[in-house]
Amino acid sequence: MERMDVNGVGIAYELFGKEGDPGIALTPGGRFTMDVPGLREMAEMFAEAGRRVVIYDRPNCGYSDTCLTGEGESENQAAALAGLIRNLDLGPCVIAGGSGGSRVSMLAASRNPDICSHLALWWISGDPIGLMQLATYYCGEAATLASKGGMEAVLEATSWAEHLAKNPEAKDALRAMDPARFIEVMQRWACAYVPSDISPVPGMMPRDFARLTMPTLVFRSGVSDLSHTRATSEWVHRLVPHSVMLDPPWNDDEWNYRSGETASGDAGHTLFRSWPKLTPVILDFIKNN
Repeated sequence: MERMDVNGVGIAYELFGKEGDPGIALTPGGRFTMDVPGLREMAEMFAEAGRRVVIYDRPNCGYSDTCLTGEGESENQAAALAGLIRNLDLGPCVIAGGSGGSRVSMLAASRNPDICSHLALWWISGDPIGLMQLATYYCGEAATLASKGGMEAVLEATSWAEHLAKNPEAKDALRAMDPARFIEVMQRWACAYVPSDISPVPGMMPRDFARLTMPTLVFRSGVSDLSHTRATSEWVHRLVPHSVMLDPPWNDDEWNYRSGETASGDAGHTLFRSWPKLTPVILDFIKNN
């Protein structure tokens, strides 16, 4: 693992493959780290196929710094991703991600199209229930704790637990914040998840989708997945008319099955275990587009 200053924020990252090979930037979902099972295996498969791959911890994730700037958390994470790609001289590269990582990937590519050669997206969060889940978990929990017990109480937030465990300095960064200011940021970030009639993805407007002129692959979401609805993936596909939509190489209930398995704790964290199955499909898409 290495660290780099990106726009004043310390970002932890790891590179796979040979220097000079075409680049790929992979982003997981949630506030999960680059160590999450499935992501590293995916990176290793891409590297074996002749790609230079970066996995990294976004701001507020894992070993990277805490950062509470921006209109939404995904916005500041997308800025970090774009800065990392530029600093590593990986662009133009494939930008790929699932769940929250798909949102970060879209935001980074739309604001920095010059660094993106291809875009690959899966498990795109959307629709009222899915978006309200995000606002409640990533913003509401911590803000409510701050309102009741100040910043010391925020250190007990489930949504911050992995970041705080891996980066002790994050505790000091949160403790130093004024609770009222922290709640203000959480309110603003929660607003980013308000469902829209003109866009399926928080932070993305129709003009942003119009900037996604690079070859784009969208994996269709499962009918049973209320966190990343099929309607959301199909809406993104319509907004990027040249995009290719494919069914993923897993069952319709993949998200429900994996999230239930992870919640039970019996098998550890398995949410992204199937992601490496996407690698050959993405490689084929890159080769032919």
